[in-house]
Amino acid sequence: MSKTEVFRALHRHRPPGDPLVLPGPWDAASARVFADAGFPALATPSAGIAASLGYADGQVPADEMFAAVTRIVRAVEVPVSADVEAGYGLAPKELVERLLETGAVGCNLEDSAHGVLKDPHRHAEWLAEVRAAAGDRLFVNARVDTFACGVADPGRAVERAALYVAAGADCVYPIKAPPEVLPLLRAGIEGPVNAGVFTEDGPSPAELGARGATRVTFGPGLQRRAARALREIADRLVR
Repeated sequence: MSKTEVFRALHRHRPPGDPLVLPGPWDAASARVFADAGFPALATPSAGIAASLGYADGQVPADEMFAAVTRIVRAVEVPVSADVEAGYGLAPKELVERLLETGAVGCNLEDSAHGVLKDPHRHAEWLAEVRAAAGDRLFVNARVDTFACGVADPGRAVERAALYVAAGADCVYPIKAPPEVLPLLRAGIEGPVNAGVFTEDGPSPAELGARGATRVTFGPGLQRRAARALREIADRLVR
């Protein structure tokens, strides 16, 4: 099996309470830590990589993001999916080619820009073009940004998810969805559902899986926790 096939298979037949947990490496060193710990696959966070490169979230030039993903992929044997934000304005064919050049097996693609939701039908058409260019070579995780953009109605997320799945998305990610609405989303969405862990005191991955998550990611949370730990070490050194 190719790494993409392995990654796709990891999403299948997940029992409740046992989601696929995908830590988010921000550089080669963190990727090796997660891989050595035994995680079967990884998913890069764009904000975590941005911080590691000295940029604000959303400000990393495309060339630097793809280079960072390439270094992460090269450092480990497990499959790596890449958060490439909204695609950096690249045409679907070029976006797919550049992703494949990094060695990534999948990607996150957002349906908002600068905090404004895109037209879901046009975005679905764009996702269909990405799918057509990629074939089965990439696992496409379509992010649904309704909750992140202040739209609390789960029905709106379900509507967008249906369009994106019909366009060929392998998984949908209603980012910032409250844990209590996950069962509603699970009931209304066909295929795998990604849930995010954004706070240390929130539900565990197992709890999110029990509520309907197929897979769990962490955004930049792990990078930020590591930065806080390093800051504490630095503070002790200067005392």
